[in-house]
Amino acid sequence: MKATHQAKKNSTQPSLRQLPSVETLLESASLSHAIARYTRPLVIESIRQILAELRQNIRSNQSPPTLSIDAIAQLITQHLSKEWPGFAQPVINATGIILHTNLGRAPLSAPALEALSNISGHYFNLESDLHGGTRGNRTMELRKLLAIASGAEDALAVNNNTAAMLLVLIALAGGKEAIISRGELVQIGSGFRIPEILEQSGVVLREVGTTNQTSARDYEKAINNRTGIIVKVHQSNFVQKGFVSQTSIEELSILARKAHLPLVYDLGNGVLLDTAAFGLEHEPTVTEALRDGADIVCFSGDKLIGGPQAGIIAGKHEYIRLMLNHPLLRVIRLDKLSAIALEATIKSYLANTAVTDIPIWQMIGLKIEDLRVRARIVARILKAHGIDASVQDGICLVGGGTLPEQGLPTALIRLTPSGAVDEIALKLRLSSPPLITRVEKDAILIDLRTVYTDQDALLPGIITAAWA
Repeated sequence: MKATHQAKKNSTQPSLRQLPSVETLLESASLSHAIARYTRPLVIESIRQILAELRQNIRSNQSPPTLSIDAIAQLITQHLSKEWPGFAQPVINATGIILHTNLGRAPLSAPALEALSNISGHYFNLESDLHGGTRGNRTMELRKLLAIASGAEDALAVNNNTAAMLLVLIALAGGKEAIISRGELVQIGSGFRIPEILEQSGVVLREVGTTNQTSARDYEKAINNRTGIIVKVHQSNFVQKGFVSQTSIEELSILARKAHLPLVYDLGNGVLLDTAAFGLEHEPTVTEALRDGADIVCFSGDKLIGGPQAGIIAGKHEYIRLMLNHPLLRVIRLDKLSAIALEATIKSYLANTAVTDIPIWQMIGLKIEDLRVRARIVARILKAHGIDASVQDGICLVGGGTLPEQGLPTALIRLTPSGAVDEIALKLRLSSPPLITRVEKDAILIDLRTVYTDQDALLPGIITAAWA
């Protein structure tokens, strides 16, 4: 009786001979889309791993009764999705965080993408002196554009703002002291701390004042014959409240001129437009910082500028020249593709079309009434598919370490699944294209301020598939 039962059990198990070959699977229509997306070598690697697992399961009698080519192809597709979740595809940002660091911060503008398409596929004048026929300075035109846009005497760009500050410190104050307020020794990003980064320059940090109170007198008392630079860091990713005071750029510039020291202002996010015009608090602009007396201003290209990753240094020509001649510049210089995209981005500011050209300013400028209309349309379609969807008002954040505690009114689509919220959110993240949402207690929230208008039509299909 026991032998008969075992024979029946074994008869329901597929044999190793039933498993299709690698080539058979590659030729199946079920994997054609995967090959187009992931490339043939990656699909082959996944096929081999899945077949190895199935062989092991068959030997241990853990495999399902039937293993069709379509079923195996589905396992392979799931494996590829797990191994390469963000491979070669954009995502839909429905989080309401405009400058989402995990999603690439600022999406590039149409003019920047057009410039990349038109120029990057050809030879172009990266660092050639066309008049003299010799080698020139890299991105000379970009330097001029940055200077004009910011109101500086001169400017240059490196690969990010941390590199910009490192270059400034080494070139202007190497081996000397940098005076900085204790209240400005901030942490940026994931574990990156301003004092640790500045110390890598070999400059000795001389901290002044207290966490919440730093006066001009504190800076003045710290100046000595070893002082090489005065540094001010904009508190762009946190807010101090209560009994607090800071020393202004105007006050520091008086001290710096008196002591013949360069005054450097790390603005962090940087901005060339008046944020107050968009319903936000006024953020100090690059132009204002230079006008108020900063000798050098450093800021990011992919935050409130809305361009590619870059660190921009704007200020007096005598200091920029020292950086241009420093050997560190070659280590951290701007990539040619980033230079093309940044040049096109700055041109939008000079042409007064930044608000309509640059995606982050388009999103910041969206009207709440228009967002509500879009949200109602999508929610109505979802309800027709039996999904519990409603519309509510909410707050959208600019993000990216900018404008802390400031938000913009927005319209949210609230989805309330009957099952586990985290499971549905995972399915949405693994959809094609991935839909990245907020999760709040028992609901999924979709913020349309960060969803492109032409992506609205994709939302019902992605969501209903995840609900199935």
